[in-house]
Amino acid sequence: MLKRISIQEYLSGLPLLPVIDVRTPAEYETGHMPGAINIPLFSNEERARVGTAYIRQSPAKAYELGYAYVQPKLDYFVRRAKEVAEKGKVTVYCWRGGMRSKSFAEYIEANGLQEVCVIEGGYKAFRQHALESFVRPETIYVLGGYTGSGKTRVLKELGLRGEQVIDLEGIAHHKGSAFGAIGQSEQPKNEHFTNLLFWEWKSLDLTRPVWLEDESIHIGRVFIPEALFQRMRESMVYFLDIPEEVRARLLVEEYAGIDAGMLAASVQKISKRLGGKRTSEAMEALERNDYFHAAVITLDYYDKFYLKGLNRRDQEKVVVIASDTVDAARNAKMLIAATRT
Repeated sequence: MLKRISIQEYLSGLPLLPVIDVRTPAEYETGHMPGAINIPLFSNEERARVGTAYIRQSPAKAYELGYAYVQPKLDYFVRRAKEVAEKGKVTVYCWRGGMRSKSFAEYIEANGLQEVCVIEGGYKAFRQHALESFVRPETIYVLGGYTGSGKTRVLKELGLRGEQVIDLEGIAHHKGSAFGAIGQSEQPKNEHFTNLLFWEWKSLDLTRPVWLEDESIHIGRVFIPEALFQRMRESMVYFLDIPEEVRARLLVEEYAGIDAGMLAASVQKISKRLGGKRTSEAMEALERNDYFHAAVITLDYYDKFYLKGLNRRDQEKVVVIASDTVDAARNAKMLIAATRT
């Protein structure tokens, strides 16, 4: 039975039905509902030709051309849809919930699928819902600290202790600095980063605080949604103040096994801010495998950069927590205690 449902109805369904995205591979790569399987009605080139026919000739000509492209794929559509569907049930969407998803859904339903739902408004409705979700009034705790404080480890420990956490850098596949791409997989497109973030955000308990790491608005090539970023800037910051030497040792632990060429390339990215003399010192330290000295030089820059941003915040919303260690369990325990006072 073919049903039309809103994105809110889809997301409130437990468990969620498998989802098929019938848009082009290019549309899907830019951003899609997490977990959706791409079974494109048209290839990128076919979609472009159909659009050209619609504009330059007529809707009828575009429909005729589209049917010519789709007709040889019909058996494939049914076979793939049955592979995706659980117990013969599946949800389908296109860009606006229009002809592409409706035609695909009707065909697979007529050829053996038990229950097919089409999302009204399609992917566009999902995107609107996702962006609007970041305006809701959850309480946010921002985890601050200079580079090398082990904040990602602390977030993980907070989660183990029952706190709600969102790892922005984990979703972004980037650690936020000039060295942030090292050891990471390829970043998602910015649009899809927001989708992945929403997919975790939607599961939060709105009555409890959420921990996020302090970030600039961009993390590598992706950007935190504006509404969420503004709320982070207005929220309480719990700043772990850990000595530079301790943090430098942690950076050595994390980066010493990385190819020296990659580290040198990252140093070059901040060379203008480091200055010629300090850049040369850092490069020479890397050449002689003195990772500790190289780390101290880069920390001098990053500490000043971070402190400038911290000082722009409302200082009544900044809680400094002095620590002499990067032990995540100890620091998580102190952070939780600080939020309870």
